[in-house]
Amino acid sequence: MAKYLVIVESPAKVKTIKKFLGSNYEVAASNGHVRDLPKSSLGIDVEHDYEPKYITIRGKGDILANLRKEVKKADKIYLATDPDREGEAISWHLWHALKLADKKVYRITFNEITKNAVKESLKNARKINMNLVDAQQARRVLDRMVGYRISPLLWAKVKRGLSAGRVQSVALRIICDREEEIGAFVPEEYWSLDVNLQVKGEKKPVSAKYYGNTEGKQTITCKEQADAIMSSLKDACYQVTEVKKGERMKKAPLPFTTSTLQQEASKVLNFSTQKTMRLAQQLYEGVDIKGEGTVGLITYLRTDSTRVSEEAEGMAKSFIEAHYGAEYAAVNTTEKKGGQKIQDAHEAIRPTDLERMPLAVKEQLPRDLFRLYQLIWKRFVASRMNPAKYETTSVKIRANDQIFTVAASKRLFDGFISVYTTEEDNEEENMLSGALDKDSVLQFLSFDPKQHFTQPPAHYTEAALVRALEELGIGRPSTYAPTITTILARRYVAKENKNLYVTELGEVVNNMMKEAFPSIVDVNFTANMEALLDGVEEGTVKWKTVIENFYPDLEEAVKAAEKDLAEVTIADEVSDEVCEVCGRQMVIKYGPHGRFLACPGFPECRNTKPYFEKIGVPCPVCGKDIVVKRTRKGRRYYGCVGYPDCEFMSWQKPAPESKKETESAK
Repeated sequence: MAKYLVIVESPAKVKTIKKFLGSNYEVAASNGHVRDLPKSSLGIDVEHDYEPKYITIRGKGDILANLRKEVKKADKIYLATDPDREGEAISWHLWHALKLADKKVYRITFNEITKNAVKESLKNARKINMNLVDAQQARRVLDRMVGYRISPLLWAKVKRGLSAGRVQSVALRIICDREEEIGAFVPEEYWSLDVNLQVKGEKKPVSAKYYGNTEGKQTITCKEQADAIMSSLKDACYQVTEVKKGERMKKAPLPFTTSTLQQEASKVLNFSTQKTMRLAQQLYEGVDIKGEGTVGLITYLRTDSTRVSEEAEGMAKSFIEAHYGAEYAAVNTTEKKGGQKIQDAHEAIRPTDLERMPLAVKEQLPRDLFRLYQLIWKRFVASRMNPAKYETTSVKIRANDQIFTVAASKRLFDGFISVYTTEEDNEEENMLSGALDKDSVLQFLSFDPKQHFTQPPAHYTEAALVRALEELGIGRPSTYAPTITTILARRYVAKENKNLYVTELGEVVNNMMKEAFPSIVDVNFTANMEALLDGVEEGTVKWKTVIENFYPDLEEAVKAAEKDLAEVTIADEVSDEVCEVCGRQMVIKYGPHGRFLACPGFPECRNTKPYFEKIGVPCPVCGKDIVVKRTRKGRRYYGCVGYPDCEFMSWQKPAPESKKETESAK
């Protein structure tokens, strides 16, 4: 009996794929990469054609040994790592690590983990695509060069534990530039002037907005100007001079790409980019559904394309016609148009089966997994539906030589909004009295003048930063979440109420990078580098050409910076804890496992202790402070600072009134 071996990346896929393929197939997992550049050195031979020196990743020896045993038994080997250039590179590394040169080896990819997709991939087996591998090698080598040549410089000039990165440093600069814009912003005053008018025979008054005068649109810049307009309209007659009716269509949204999923999940579900990707990975790899076993609920999650397969189009059309009616199913669906380079390697993110409706699987999914699946499901169904249709009414009202306007809309057909709504969609409808027609005379009730000031640009949120990186062509779908996670972990940026703020450390690192490595933190340079990497993927650029054009300039800049850059000292944050050994105020330090308290008298006083973040709530048992703690696996909980004397703990954040409730209970 023929024996075939299928090697996937994640152990979570093994059971699902084995179920699809039957007894002739053995399925094993590599647990991601098996070879990489060494951690202890640059790992690139700059003297000999920039050849990377790959080694087996520590801890992967047993996995490779087991895979080699399976390889010996197999007649054919199918490398089924993820369908992107990272996955292609993992397949290539497996080919080397398992010494598969003399074996029948095939590369297969599937965009969704379903029986049809997996079986179809076996029919379309191919060779490893070396252009994809080389594009990933080039990216890895470039990132290694930037990280390993610049990070030690930051350690020497600022402090240990810092890092620089090809994409991370540009992301930091984008946030710093926005902070500078906000700091330099000078607000300007302006006024709005609404007039409340009564329509004859109607109970509800109409509010009209000031537009300008008979010469055209005007802006009210001060109170005196607003007062002058109101004064000039004393005893004026308000008459409707124009009523325009029209129709407006609101197009259905496009299905999700990696970037738009991260943005929408942040806005609607308040998920970080990292959390969104972690949950989406679970939905892609498979979850246990009653009666079906482990099934993949969505297609591949790393994509920048809004393209959808013909099979999925047909599935969506049939589903929408059956559940909503034929008038809701779109005939032609829109595709994304944009200036930036789109890889288009995979479809948009969509459910693998629309009949698996969110409510049907709700009981079998954890809350957050369900909410993300529901968001993806609704967005995809909506993207295949007809636009919403509105009747619009625009009214001009004249009083002396001043013009006021009223705009209203009425929904005629809900279209995609029947499935997928945003806050904006709910505000779209704004009914207007039917009694309002040309030459209607309205009765003046009151003015409503309001002072406003122009607002500075908003601070970046994770979602807004992802959108900016995508629009600028920096990074790719797989890099957005790790980039943001890194700059937060390095404390270059702090996150408060969704907003990202640059820390003092972030400013120092950004200024140093701008001074010493202007090209690396230049947005256009980084976007051009991404375009070159895409050229490698397409086979039009040699990957080592990209490296040899980049490294000498980097090396020269590093040597110059080592000589010319001044050292910067950043003061430690002082805590309110007193060192019980010497009486000094302890400072907050950062170690490999996060924050801790240390005595500033080091080395004379070496006292350290854990740092706990207080939440401003007393312990309901003993009255001491409640602090944020973490389990060994990193899960957050709330406990008493007096532990072990007081063993109070809670998974939920205690409310300030907890103590009162406890006393009343006594």
